[in-house]
Amino acid sequence: MFLRSLEPRTARTTAEVVKAVVWPLAVLTVLHRVVIKAVNGFRTDDFTPVYNAALAFLNRRPVYTAEFQWVDPHYLYPPSGTLLIAPIAVIDPERSRWLFILANAIAILVALYLLLRMFGLRLDSPIAPVLVFAAFASETVTNTLVFTNINGLVLLGEIAFLTLLLKRRDLWAGAALGLTFAVKPILAPLLLLPLVRGQWKVFITAAGVPIALTIIAWPLSVDAWQFVEHTVPYLLESRDYFNSAIVGNGMYYGLPAWLIFGLRAVLAVMVAVSVWLLYRYCRHDEVFFVCTAGGVLLAASFLLGSLGQMYYSMMLFPLLMTVLLPNSVMRNWPAWLAVYGFLSYDSWLSNRWVEAGRAAEYMKTTFGWSLLLIVVFAVLLDRYLVAKREGRLGDGIEPSHLLEEKQPART
Repeated sequence: MFLRSLEPRTARTTAEVVKAVVWPLAVLTVLHRVVIKAVNGFRTDDFTPVYNAALAFLNRRPVYTAEFQWVDPHYLYPPSGTLLIAPIAVIDPERSRWLFILANAIAILVALYLLLRMFGLRLDSPIAPVLVFAAFASETVTNTLVFTNINGLVLLGEIAFLTLLLKRRDLWAGAALGLTFAVKPILAPLLLLPLVRGQWKVFITAAGVPIALTIIAWPLSVDAWQFVEHTVPYLLESRDYFNSAIVGNGMYYGLPAWLIFGLRAVLAVMVAVSVWLLYRYCRHDEVFFVCTAGGVLLAASFLLGSLGQMYYSMMLFPLLMTVLLPNSVMRNWPAWLAVYGFLSYDSWLSNRWVEAGRAAEYMKTTFGWSLLLIVVFAVLLDRYLVAKREGRLGDGIEPSHLLEEKQPART
């Protein structure tokens, strides 16, 4: 009788069913990740070195003292980032960590809301609970909270930048990006977007904000120059542990330097062609262009740069959301096989097949980023070749059936 009383008296649409089913899953997953897994922590702790650096900064002690021969997490933020995170050391480490976890969780939720609005959706859309559930079930969000690093706030900076860029609020867009640059330059490839769109004012605040913060922080730090002499050389190196970039896994498995360079070069060419095709034929479809090109640039920087870690992958959420667009490059199964590689929280370590399991676990992120770039390149190149063969490049490279749908009906 109780279960029967919960059944709706009128037929529900599919969207209503999805919302009714997925929202409870999404809410409980968020609570589990924040209250249980994140508070419990794990073997990697990104927060403690940040807290210790903030405490040293507030007490006028040296900050850049990390011993880089050890593989434990190091403090790598520039003086401007130290200034921004210094308030976390005002209270005790445990409560500070809890507040930092909460701040990142809230930032991720706000970023997801802005992402929904970017695609013309609201919280009452069935996509909303699916997005929240998928995001918080992923490795990238889970480990960002568990390891307690700042990536959730960086994601908010990215989505705020894209939102403001699309609205032509250039100075505010640059400020959002500049705040992330003050801590880490992970989003620097996105500067290509305002460059090719002619939104020059973005660069004023994107550069001005971190420069201003550095000017303030430099005299307040007792060893600011050590960041340049001690930390920057380490940041420019490629390491063979906790590194899913091609160079990191290549070094770990002992690949020859020429092969590592060749793999990076081939994929770099694919990225260049993809970005050119997007700019040449798709830039007027603003949301599609900004999210797709931005995702390609970021994935390329993770894969082809000196350091790429799996939890960077949350920065690719805007690209994944383009699956909702009819001309998306993500509407195929290989693209989502790639997504599984860099978003799944599954561990492939095996007690029975030790070597194969270790290889699958260590390579899945590299495989995912690589396959994603290959899929985008293949889809765009195929569209270009088809459009060229059909003599309709002047209308763009979208599939012909989409062009027909856009044409006004004849009377």
